[in-house]
Amino acid sequence: MDMTLTAKIKIYPTAEQAEVLKATLSAYRQACNAVSVVIFDTKVLAQAKLHDMTYRLLRSNYALRSQMAQSVIKTVIARYRSLKSNGHEWTLVRFKKPEYDLVWNRDYSIVQGLFSVNTLEGRIKVPFEPKGMEQYFDGSWTFGTAKLVYKHNQFFLHIPMTKTIPTVDEHNIRQVVGVDVGVNFLATAYDSQGKTTFFNGRKIKHMRAKYKRMRKTLQQKGTASARRKLKTIGQRENRWMTDVNHAVTKALVRQYGERTLFVLEDLTGIREKTERVRIHDRYETVSWAFYQFRQMLEYK
Repeated sequence: MDMTLTAKIKIYPTAEQAEVLKATLSAYRQACNAVSVVIFDTKVLAQAKLHDMTYRLLRSNYALRSQMAQSVIKTVIARYRSLKSNGHEWTLVRFKKPEYDLVWNRDYSIVQGLFSVNTLEGRIKVPFEPKGMEQYFDGSWTFGTAKLVYKHNQFFLHIPMTKTIPTVDEHNIRQVVGVDVGVNFLATAYDSQGKTTFFNGRKIKHMRAKYKRMRKTLQQKGTASARRKLKTIGQRENRWMTDVNHAVTKALVRQYGERTLFVLEDLTGIREKTERVRIHDRYETVSWAFYQFRQMLEYK
């Protein structure tokens, strides 16, 4: 059985490399929007046909390398197919955020402990943050198509990592534990013996409310310094949320031990469901990193 997790890895380009990456991200985004217009007008989703229709345009107008042009076409096709599969009406897809999809061993690789990334000006080698990522480089994980993201003046690679793990043998399971995640209680675990364990979220809820108030105050100011402070607070809150999820999932695994099958609630469509929740309460429901919690528990 294959298990796939997404690793978020921070990279540290030099000032010169950062400008090259920004230019590459910008060109990739503009190229995606150009292909999106073609797909919207023609409703063509076949990669071979779109290649014939857009490849030369992408190479000449946006200075994309061959593999980048191919990746642009795949990126836009995937977005439109997702639109159709989710039942949304046919509408023009717009790419607003600076992103760039990279194929392993074609657009990015690891060379002598550095990430080698393909750009408009060729490959550049950049160091990355190794803390917490060591387990992915033991040879047992395969690297998928990564996404280069630029956010808050920082660069990240979001890389799907896949590892083959033994298929669960029902006869080898010692106990089954159901886990619900929430706001008032971060996690509520129900084991096979009927025992319930609560992970109280009162202090966490209080801290998140504090962050929310701080953001609201800074947003109302609207000054340049307030916007910089907003970015800093957002990064601090994300790190804190990650630490909390790590602590709770580690406690669950430690408490119930090996050969425990954890069953988590299905959170598919959680954002759509919260449209029926009062706006005042909606922030509490959707802003917690439930998906990250699940990924951490799966890995542990």
